[in-house]
Amino acid sequence: MAFSDAQGIAERIRAMFEAGEFDVATLIYNRFKSAMSQIITVQQVVPFAPREVSGQADTGLGKAIYEYEPGEDAILGELLPLNMSVQIYRGLLENAASEEGARMTAMDSATRNAGEMIAKLTLNYNRTRQAYITKELIEIISGAEAL
Repeated sequence: MAFSDAQGIAERIRAMFEAGEFDVATLIYNRFKSAMSQIITVQQVVPFAPREVSGQADTGLGKAIYEYEPGEDAILGELLPLNMSVQIYRGLLENAASEEGARMTAMDSATRNAGEMIAKLTLNYNRTRQAYITKELIEIISGAEAL
């Protein structure tokens, strides 16, 4: 999986959004927490919705006026599509990491279960073999006493 894959997906989403095929695009993926745990994450990518930060004190920076070169529209025109590509790429990477973690956990469980099954079957085999040997010895001893 490469970043170019995410860029292609983002371009298709942007083209469909501009054509009016949908109003909102939501990215749903498994966020990697640990090999045994993933978190389902829902993130709106179109239209761009910045995360709300609650409980922060007003620092006064929101009231400042900035001048942008080449201009706010040109900068946002470049950054927002790139941001969408990065968010999609992050979702793809998180999902791939979650899948590998789930596979690793499943293989560990399968290995442990196979080990337990081998131990039970070995014990069963040894008991059956011991019972067969004991039966043969009893037959030999019984035959010798009959003579």
